[in-house]
Amino acid sequence: MSVALQPRPAASPEPSLQQMSAAGLRAFARLADAWHLSVDEQIRLLGEPARSTFFAWRKSPETARLSRDTLERLSNLLGIWKSLQILLPDAKAADAWVRQPNTAPLFGGRSALERMLAGNVSDLFAVRRYLDAVRSGGWA
Repeated sequence: MSVALQPRPAASPEPSLQQMSAAGLRAFARLADAWHLSVDEQIRLLGEPARSTFFAWRKSPETARLSRDTLERLSNLLGIWKSLQILLPDAKAADAWVRQPNTAPLFGGRSALERMLAGNVSDLFAVRRYLDAVRSGGWA
């Protein structure tokens, strides 16, 4: 018994670091507008790049080559934004949520943005994990 092998369809190429960086920065700019983030808050959420670097990214995202840490931060922030859009279909309510005091143990009465501004990528991940759990009904 012989089996004829068919060639695999060509896989779509992986996006380059530069493409991921540009897409992430463009999405982050929209998120920053929606959340009314100050420049200092944006810089803090991105891991505190130099101000000149931040403004260069903002001016020409297509030339940016972000570090793994910054890409991870962007991934978490965009995941948070997406979860909020799903949980709170009213866009204004979803965008306002990050600044509202929260009684969940993770926040201790502070807002999610205050938690995220602590500066660690783990704080972004914790907020994202919290929202993912709420979406799936798993947060107590």
